[in-house]
Amino acid sequence: MQIEAIRPHRVVVLALDGVYPFELGIPNRVFGTADGRYEVLTCSVDGRPVRSNSDFHIAVENDASLLATAETVVIAPCDVLGILNDGLPHQVSEALARMKPNARLVSICTGAIVVAAAGLLDDRPATTHWNFTDRFQRLFPRIRVDPNVLYVDDGDILTSAGASAGVDLCLHLIRRDHGSEVANMVARRCVVPPWREGGQAQFIEQPVPPPAAAGTADARQWALENLHTPLTMADLAGRARMSGRTFARRFRDEVGVSPGRWLIQQRVFRARELLETTELSVDRIAAEVGFATGTSLRQHLHEAIGVAPLAYRRTFRALVNAES
Repeated sequence: MQIEAIRPHRVVVLALDGVYPFELGIPNRVFGTADGRYEVLTCSVDGRPVRSNSDFHIAVENDASLLATAETVVIAPCDVLGILNDGLPHQVSEALARMKPNARLVSICTGAIVVAAAGLLDDRPATTHWNFTDRFQRLFPRIRVDPNVLYVDDGDILTSAGASAGVDLCLHLIRRDHGSEVANMVARRCVVPPWREGGQAQFIEQPVPPPAAAGTADARQWALENLHTPLTMADLAGRARMSGRTFARRFRDEVGVSPGRWLIQQRVFRARELLETTELSVDRIAAEVGFATGTSLRQHLHEAIGVAPLAYRRTFRALVNAES
């Protein structure tokens, strides 16, 4: 019996006038690297070329009728001063109204302002680029704006901060759809970090230390190679040849979270990989990733994604079986 090939998940990216070219390409670059699991298409409102925020136009072959065929719609960021001052053009509102009722809506950077102006974020949590969050909240007081995160996943509507956070959000969606192994493969091919938690700070004071200053990257790499051991702040600071206070300050400047919070994030991430790819018991996985007990792993996993380890494993196996 011939097995019918699974149709790829269709992602349609909406490009508006003033679109940011780099961010417009993120969905195709990330989803398009997932070995045919996604089909990525781009449209404008009327199918005509759109003006970019640079010195060129971008030719787009499809019009907004394509939105009615999408499982996921991505709103690429664009110049939004006109929207902030005058509201959303009616043709854009009409275009978004063509979406399927059950389609997933994703915005990158200032794309959240387009979604908000369409009235789709009322009474929901959301984020956008930190430079716009104050005005965003004033203009749309019903939205629960979080200016301090990389992205917000509210189920069927997801919003992200600036360009790199758009990459993080696309990887998060691949992980949500297909698990960590596929998301990690895509991240390696795109040469980007495989995972940053959505709740990580979007504005990092010092992502790269000055040439004369020591950084924390080597200590972080060492920690990732030794997650199974009971690492302490003193261990990490010693590895970086810094005092505990200096290390903690520099770590937060470079990464956006405290060393303790980062360690928990990495341990939860590794635990999720092992739950997806092995049959190890919860207690064994807890030991492998550095949690003292299975109870501790259950607590941290529930805080991170809201489910217990075995429920997570069952959900992921069901997803994989559905693909097979």
